[in-house]
Amino acid sequence: MENFLESLTKEFPQHEIQYYQSNVEGEIINRIQEDDFEALIINPGAFTHYSYAIADCLKNISKPKVEVHISNIYKREEFRQKSVTAANTDAVLSGFGLNGYTLAILSLK
Repeated sequence: MENFLESLTKEFPQHEIQYYQSNVEGEIINRIQEDDFEALIINPGAFTHYSYAIADCLKNISKPKVEVHISNIYKREEFRQKSVTAANTDAVLSGFGLNGYTLAILSLK
């Protein structure tokens, strides 16, 4: 991911791109609530399917938000086809691989 982040930074030098990853739901919520960004691109991973806490956090921030999934969640197991977080974002990109992040940045510009 670090090389990909470097390529995004080079592709969009006019934007400060920050990256944060955690396997701990509360840490993700704390990071979002720091509110030190202009827009948010989030890949909630498995939290997509059951984290009402992250969903509520997303609902409570008014900045532009895009949910990104590397794989097409609709081609996966039935339980993975439901996103509880998506309703609290402005858009969802699914199945574009890492290009989903590029598309998300372009949509937020």
